[in-house]
Amino acid sequence: MSERIVLILAVLLVTSALPPRVGAEEPAPPCEVQVRQREEALQSLLREKALLEEKLKAMETVPTLCSDDLLAKNVRQLQELAANTRLQRQAMADFEKYVTWMSGSLAGYEKYLQAGTLVAGVARVLPIPYAGQASLLTKFVSQGMLSLNATSVAIARDLETSQTFLARVDALHPVEGLSRAQVSEAARFADGELLRAMTDVQAKLRTTADVSASTLAFLETLNQYAGSGDDYWNKTKSFVLRKDVDKHDKSYLAASAEGLRNRVGSFNARLTSFDQTVRKDLPLIKHVAVYDDLVRELDARALQKVATR
Repeated sequence: MSERIVLILAVLLVTSALPPRVGAEEPAPPCEVQVRQREEALQSLLREKALLEEKLKAMETVPTLCSDDLLAKNVRQLQELAANTRLQRQAMADFEKYVTWMSGSLAGYEKYLQAGTLVAGVARVLPIPYAGQASLLTKFVSQGMLSLNATSVAIARDLETSQTFLARVDALHPVEGLSRAQVSEAARFADGELLRAMTDVQAKLRTTADVSASTLAFLETLNQYAGSGDDYWNKTKSFVLRKDVDKHDKSYLAASAEGLRNRVGSFNARLTSFDQTVRKDLPLIKHVAVYDDLVRELDARALQKVATR
């Protein structure tokens, strides 16, 4: 490119050195005037040449966008996303255990209160709020179990999808040479299946947190009703069991509420941490997809240039 610029300048210099055309009716300017004009033109051209050379140097120092650099950058982003995914999988194993425990607990609460609901209808010795709350729980448990089952399915899907993504990222070997197709497939998988599984399980886990909070509030309220009068409690249990009330039986609701409270607190803490990693991963996944688009576009342009030569 610099040789072309020098050639153009040479042509301009030669052209400027030629005597100007003089019309038939106009006298030629004096010789000293012509010399002065040529010198001024030459100085102007030299200044323009210097400016062009400076612009040329500036253009040569500007870094060009290379698809190989973008490809390597995208691999590093995929590896960062894979590291976050491994941490999420560890948390997912804890979530899976909690959902299993919560499902069993809901079923146990329902069985426990079925007797109370029956007694409230037959013996009519329990407080009215207790009977109403117990009836509501049976409806809540059925809906809660459906929600927990959906969460369990979402967790299994996320674990399977994330494992597939990790396998694709682990198959990339920057040292041995990157495969554009493999990098693109990993990026597209992250922006598709991985993103859907991640956001779906996040929504399901939040629903599980709501179910847990509602169950805890119910047990605490029910415990207040049951403990409001020992006479009611003793008469009801004596009627059902046909024997004296076991002192440990009275503490079932209190112990259940306390245990659930501790479990819910731990679950919510892990869910908050999981939400934070998801917030970090969402823009990272979009960056991976954008870089993949740029690599594809640059490679297509390069092929087009080769074809037009």
